[in-house]
Amino acid sequence: MTMVAAVVLLLNDHLLKQAHPGFVTGKLSDVAGLVVAPPLAALLLARRADLAVMLATGALFTLVKTTETGAQAASHLWTLAAGPSRVLADPTDLVALPALALAWWVRRRTLTPAPRPRPAAGGGPVATERWGPGAGRWRAVAGVALAVVAVTASGVYYPPPPVLAVRVEGQRVVVVAGYLAPDGPVQGLVSTDGGRTWSEETVAAPDGTGPVGAPSAACVPYQARRCYRVVPGRVAVEQSDDGGTTWHASWELSQGRIDVLARTHPTTDMTAARSRGLAVQPRPGGHVVVVASDAAGLTVRDVSGDWRHVGWPEFAAPWSADPVEGEREVAYVFALAVLLGALGSGMRRLHPPYMAFALLACGGLYYTTLRGFADHHLGEVRPVALALGAAATLLGVVVCLSLAAAGRARGRALLVGLAGAPLAFAAVYAPFHGWARGTPDSYGIAVAMAACLAVTVPAAVVALVRRQAAAPGPEDYLAGSSTSRPT
Repeated sequence: MTMVAAVVLLLNDHLLKQAHPGFVTGKLSDVAGLVVAPPLAALLLARRADLAVMLATGALFTLVKTTETGAQAASHLWTLAAGPSRVLADPTDLVALPALALAWWVRRRTLTPAPRPRPAAGGGPVATERWGPGAGRWRAVAGVALAVVAVTASGVYYPPPPVLAVRVEGQRVVVVAGYLAPDGPVQGLVSTDGGRTWSEETVAAPDGTGPVGAPSAACVPYQARRCYRVVPGRVAVEQSDDGGTTWHASWELSQGRIDVLARTHPTTDMTAARSRGLAVQPRPGGHVVVVASDAAGLTVRDVSGDWRHVGWPEFAAPWSADPVEGEREVAYVFALAVLLGALGSGMRRLHPPYMAFALLACGGLYYTTLRGFADHHLGEVRPVALALGAAATLLGVVVCLSLAAAGRARGRALLVGLAGAPLAFAAVYAPFHGWARGTPDSYGIAVAMAACLAVTVPAAVVALVRRQAAAPGPEDYLAGSSTSRPT
């Protein structure tokens, strides 16, 4: 039953929701997820904790679906586990809670021993006996594997809503975010504290003869010599201190940040992103400027004069892709290569076959991440490619460990590899992680930094392994310890 629920979850999230969006497909994932989640959690706990797992699952589901705090916390946790995700609070999803009763029934049946046929004494009819607690474990393993793929690969991608217009209404700054209807209210964001915090509201459609009626220039009230205007065709703002006679650059979204946005929202054409309009609001101590920049979201200048690219407030942010997911996958492969390389450096023989299987392990891991997922930001999986890549990785690692033991690899080489692998991962991934967050701003600089570190770390690891191998002292091999060198 758990396997059936996992299949339903996988198909519904990746096929049915796109083909037939609505109430049924929206709730079906919640029902299937509540059937799948408790068995996954119960594997980590003792049998006596089954009831606690069920109750905790129901309580957490209720908290996530009824409170914004719970939904935001779930979004952060799910992002850590499965990549950038967004969980929405929706009290109507609580209709799926009875599915926990089905999960409980399935769990109890899994723990009940099943009969096993055995020959009867004296050649009589076949009798039966009960299997032990391990009966059916292969089904549990298969079900859990499928469930993990289903729950970590779920999610529907929604492109960011364009931020089309901004206006000042007294103490409020009103932003129109979303596609405009011919008339009537539209979705918007409202700030009453000069753009520091935002709330989601339905607002009136903008007026004007332009496409959205957003002003492209505005001056500070009661300070007419200070004016701002958007730069046509760019995500940028110019400033004038002489009432519009001359203009100079005040703020611009750099190409590096635009590249990050393009990766974060891969279905949106960020090359067409541009600032559509702005609004200026007087505030105590100065003034604020709020800029609507289409697919690039919001930008705010505070009273101190600092510009801050907001994008979208957290509660209104669209589901997004990890802009450096590909670089992280390369870092995983590099870390595995350093681990296996350090271990191989400590071997005395069997180097050719070890190298072959080390390449198989690294190639399998890369194939898993590259081909196992058809589209990372949509979370689509290719089961055959995923299985082949995982099998190649596992086979390569297992054979490498066996060859290392047979080849008299030093145990200290394995320890050095285990310490060096995280450093190798950080060496490749950290520059790109920093680029995604603004330092460095240039992707080219991040590449150069990663390349330099990628050479330094494995060189240091191999040098340390060889230094330990040359050091006098008792030999410490993976196959056991000895006080003399092998003959």
